[in-house]
Parts: sequence; structure tokens; C-alpha cells
Amino acid sequence: MVSALLLVGLLVAVFVGFNIGGSSTGVAFGPAVGAGTVSKVGAAVLMTAFALLGGVTVGTEVVRTLGGQLVPRNAFTLTASIAVLFFIGFALFLSNVVGVPASTSMTAVGAIAGLGLAQGNLNWAEIGEIVSWWLFAPVLAFWVCGVIGRYFYPRLVESFAISQSEGALLTLDRSGTLPWPALGPGTTRREFLGTVLVVGIGCYMAFSAGASNVANAVAPLVGSGALGLYDGVLLGGAAIGLGAFTIARRTMDTVGNDLTDLPILAALVVAVVSSTLVTALSALGVPASFVIIATMSIVGLGWGRATRTATIGDAVRGEQPAVSTGALAAESDDAPTVGGEGGTPDVTEHKAIGEEEPDDLPAASDLFEPATTGRVLLLQNIVPAIATVASYLLFRFVPVF
Repeated sequence: MVSALLLVGLLVAVFVGFNIGGSSTGVAFGPAVGAGTVSKVGAAVLMTAFALLGGVTVGTEVVRTLGGQLVPRNAFTLTASIAVLFFIGFALFLSNVVGVPASTSMTAVGAIAGLGLAQGNLNWAEIGEIVSWWLFAPVLAFWVCGVIGRYFYPRLVESFAISQSEGALLTLDRSGTLPWPALGPGTTRREFLGTVLVVGIGCYMAFSAGASNVANAVAPLVGSGALGLYDGVLLGGAAIGLGAFTIARRTMDTVGNDLTDLPILAALVVAVVSSTLVTALSALGVPASFVIIATMSIVGLGWGRATRTATIGDAVRGEQPAVSTGALAAESDDAPTVGGEGGTPDVTEHKAIGEEEPDDLPAASDLFEPATTGRVLLLQNIVPAIATVASYLLFRFVPVF
């Protein structure tokens, strides 16, 4: 009987990891896939490998937090663990069905908090610390990206502009004894290094997602003692990979094409800032809200870019800057989108802060689609609430639990 129950628990954990893979892969590789830098299959392979690496290294601290610090370890009976995982997986499945990446960490914490509230053993101090980081981290991401967008973005455009040639990036040089990789026809060294950078930062995002999110699939089972720490991490990583190869295709389309039409440079800035914050919080044992931090990074970068039309003195006098919806649009057709065909833009053409007009920020690509962004933010809060309420009602009023 116990073996059958454990099998059910493992299947539910895989179901949760499957949905985590569907949600997180879109955030990590959506911009790169949308720009044509990497294929969806390639993104799935990289997501699986680096999410597992993040879980095995930094992610063990988050497993310990969710598996025994929010509620006592003895609260995680095998039956209770299965129920908690079911709520996490079901809530995430709903978000993936509509193609919106939800916050897996908030959902997991909500489901476990529902258990603690029903049993009266919730660690309020730990919850307070986690929620404080949830409030602070997106604000920090917004302002860091806002400063970059306002003061450094034009210079970065000049420094990292990449043109994309037609044909394969690499070919095999068969002129020697052994075939050897060589740059494809028309591929410049700058294009090759830029493309490697784009993919590498996507891998960094996958690492940070694994560090934060592998725990969400297996922490209750690890807390109950049904799984060892590293056995659980390996199971969660494999399940995330399954989701990356299947259901993630829709969330990659949402993030890469519907939510934002970012130039690759903007996507790189968002990736570095959000991944660094998530990895740092995971190392502290805090289950970070990856998708919310990434979303606020996108909005912050565009806000900072748009406010270049006004100086600080203008703001002090109460003058509102005129904001262009193309705040993150490429400065020229070839600005770092890994897809342009022109030359490198001349940084000397950029105007100083306060001298730009809204028309100087092209409206060719918008920072974000308001309707889609509103739907994303709404679901990112509704999904954890569903998991919390459902978990509380189950453990409070159903006798078998």
C-alpha cells in the first residue's frame, strides 16, 4: 500500500515538474526563440541541462526551505505531500493551458502555507521573510533595469550591435585531415560571439530557474523522507526537461512574440538582472518569483529608456516626460537583434538626456503589449491564490487529510 502511494507521489511530482518546465522555459528562452537565435528543440535541451545543474548546486537550499522550514517536516506525511504537489501542479497546469508563465515558487509556497494554516503550525517568521523578498526583488529589478535603460542603453546599442548573415552560423571545414568547425559563409566573428552570448545568457537563466524551481516539484516528498535530497533534485530536473520539450512551446511563443518584441540587447539585460537576483535569493534559501522579477525587469528597462526625453530637473519641476511606446525599439534597423543587415549604429548620433523627443525613440517595436502584460500579471497572482485557498480547504475540512 505504501509503495503504491509513493508511486502516486512520484507521478504527481513529475506532473509538477512537467508544468514548471513549461512555465520556466518560456521565460528563459522565449526572447531568444522569438528572435530566431535558437530553435525550440535546442531551447528545451539547454533548459533541461542547466535547470538540472542549478537544482543540484544552488537549488538544494530552496528544497530545505520548502521541505521543512515553512511547516515542520512531520507535517509532510506522504498523503499530505501528494496533496500539496497536486495543488501546485494543477494551478500551474491551468496557467500553461492559457499560455502564461506563472510563478511556480509563489504557487508552491502558497500550497504549503495552506497546509500550515489548516494545521496551525505555519512558520510566520519564515513566510514574512519570503514575502518581503518577493516585494523587494521585483522593485529592485525594475530600478536596476530602469537605470540601465536611462543612462547606458544607447551606449550598449553601439557596443553590442550584431548583424545576422544568411545561411548557417557554423560549417564543417573538411580541407584538413579531420573535419573542423568553421564560421559559415558571411558569418563574422562579431556575429558568432554575439550569438554565443545570447544563448549563454539563456542558459544562465535556465540555471537560475532550476535553482529556484526544482524544489517546487519535490520539496514535500523530500520533507516527508520519501525521497533523498539529491534523488528528488534529479527527479525534478528530469520532469522539468519533459515540460521543456512539450508544453513549453506555447509559453515560449507568449514571451518571445506576444508579451514583448524586445531587441536581443534588451533581452540580455533582462536576463542578466533577473537571473542574478533569482540565483542570489536561491542561495539564501528563498524561493524566488522568477517570472515576476523578469517581467518587472522588462518594464523597468523600457521605462528607463523612455524617460530619456526628460532630465531630472524637468521631473523636479513636475514636468512629465513624453513616453514613446517604442522605448526599447532598436536604434536602427540593425541594432542588436541578431537579425539586422546594416552597419553598426554610430553612438555619436545619440542625443543627450532631455534632448530626445518621443519620435527619436522609434515606434517600430513596442516595449510590451498592454493587454497581454495585464493578463500575465493577473494570473501570476491568481494562480498562487488558488493553490493556497484550495490547500487550506482540503487540509482543514477533509477528514482523510
